[in-house]
Amino acid sequence: MARKLKVAVVGATGVAGQQFLVALDGHPLFEVTRLAASARSAGKKYIDAIKTEAGQMQWHCNEPLSPKFAQIKVDEAARMPMNGIDIVFSALESDAAKQLEPVYAKTAGVFSTASAFRYEPDVPILIPGVNHSHIRMIDTMRKNRGWKGFVLPGPNCTVTGLAITLKPLHDAFGLRSVMLTTMQSVSGAGRSPGVLALDITDNIVPYISKEEEKVEKEAQKILGEVKGGQFVPIRMDVSATCTRVPVLEAHTESVFVSLKKKASVEQVKKVLRDFGKDFLKKGFHSAPDQMILVHDDPYRPQPRLDRDNGGGMTTTVGRVREDSVLPNGIKYLLVSHNTKMGAAKGAVLTAEYVHAEGYFRG
Repeated sequence: MARKLKVAVVGATGVAGQQFLVALDGHPLFEVTRLAASARSAGKKYIDAIKTEAGQMQWHCNEPLSPKFAQIKVDEAARMPMNGIDIVFSALESDAAKQLEPVYAKTAGVFSTASAFRYEPDVPILIPGVNHSHIRMIDTMRKNRGWKGFVLPGPNCTVTGLAITLKPLHDAFGLRSVMLTTMQSVSGAGRSPGVLALDITDNIVPYISKEEEKVEKEAQKILGEVKGGQFVPIRMDVSATCTRVPVLEAHTESVFVSLKKKASVEQVKKVLRDFGKDFLKKGFHSAPDQMILVHDDPYRPQPRLDRDNGGGMTTTVGRVREDSVLPNGIKYLLVSHNTKMGAAKGAVLTAEYVHAEGYFRG
């Protein structure tokens, strides 16, 4: 049996870092051998690094902390030894990621939840099952930067479910434009500084800083092409309004799409339901049974009922209807789990795909 790849999780004490540990527990390909965080946590056992001075354990996942992770001594992220490490899963904040991820990428593959490298001209934003052809930009990145490894950032969590639903529509009918309003969960804001309880309770916050720009720019890059070693964004207008709502996990999005070719509601539903079957046949450990689940019940999807479909990796769609305002208009709602498919577990699935494509051989 082939050896497991040795993994470090950086930013391990935060919400995204903890989600990485849940996704990697018992993984058949990857073995967590190193954890890293800020200087404040360095030198402590992980179980002690996530405790307050009063002894309260700050573990934010529904799944329990694995005992084997609890006893690992935490390194300082800026001084973490890289000997023997094949993969780094990075949950760093963007500023720290900009400084440290290139250091890790000199020798290892880095899969990141940060935005630091998403808009670089030689760095793909991979979504498993969506834009596989972009993987060859890893070779360009290595050549340009002199790295043996690479940095692969995941998309903004709001973009993940959107891109997954737009890809089959783009392939089947073509896309003219997309308008959407998001209703994003508070977990997307993190715990520090996060969203104050008194701000979000009995309320909707109508603005999330820089979120709309990220949605518009990333969707165009993800759904675009690679030509001559460069990204060519899709020619599709995207307009987004992003809001924060009092939901713990999962983002809900109301999406309006103008197609290039007219399609019936039933045709759209079939294309969505059929999406990703060939990719899923490969049997990746972290992949769901369905990429997209389509409800006929007009009261679905709902975040509380649908966020954990496919282990949090299935995008759930409902209320698919014709739109009478947009040319060849279709509208629907989606629910996507922001801390699983939209963050750590999605990054682990990306690593599984990159591994299958041979980027860790030798």
